[in-house]
Amino acid sequence: MTETEDTTEDAFLGGQLRLRQPKTGHRAGHDAILLAAATSARPGARVVDFGAGIGTAGLALARRVDGIALTLVEIDPRLAGLARANAAANDLAVDVITLDITASAGAFVAAALPPDSADIVLMNPPFNDPARHRASPDKSREIAHVATAATLQSWVHAARRLLKSGGVLMLIWRADAIADVLATLDRGFGSFAILPVHGDPAAPAIRILVRAVKGGRAPAALWTALNLRDAAGAPDPYIGKVLAGQAQLPWASL
Repeated sequence: MTETEDTTEDAFLGGQLRLRQPKTGHRAGHDAILLAAATSARPGARVVDFGAGIGTAGLALARRVDGIALTLVEIDPRLAGLARANAAANDLAVDVITLDITASAGAFVAAALPPDSADIVLMNPPFNDPARHRASPDKSREIAHVATAATLQSWVHAARRLLKSGGVLMLIWRADAIADVLATLDRGFGSFAILPVHGDPAAPAIRILVRAVKGGRAPAALWTALNLRDAAGAPDPYIGKVLAGQAQLPWASL
């Protein structure tokens, strides 16, 4: 790790990706890397990363799959600037757009993101329940972590508009809000695949990875859960390899 006065440069994917990020506020972590590792993409696919932050999920996918056309969308100009610099530093060709995901369709068109134009949308939205989550004095951290009542609906609506028919939405969310996720995705999406993520194999899942297809009609599928740690509390070796860029999650080859 290297530091400046207000940022650090950190290694991801076992050093295959080096990203500069703020010392304070939202910090990139496992969620973004797992999201990228679960995403199937082919060269030439147009991929849009909603709420990209410093670019972690999208850039991790671009590092694994050569030749995708990647756009990072981020509301915070400072984080968007870091994402742009991170893409350049890692020699990855990326478009970075400063835009609110809840903006109008016209604003998306003006940013060269017209309807029915994306093959894949990634999203790691703010998902903490404000009723149970103490607001951070760091405003950027609060925006990155705390959901409003309409966060999920507005982000899914934007993804549905942007995706081509048959396009794929990949998202990570709180496991205890799975009912909200499925109810929201039921409008316009189908062929759901759900992958629970456990911090402790003896405890309920803390996250869900969800794959949904615009217009999909296949039955929903619940996949074998991922465990970040084993029963003794040690990091799971397989997940360790995934986080180090040495292994893929099953969905990566769908």
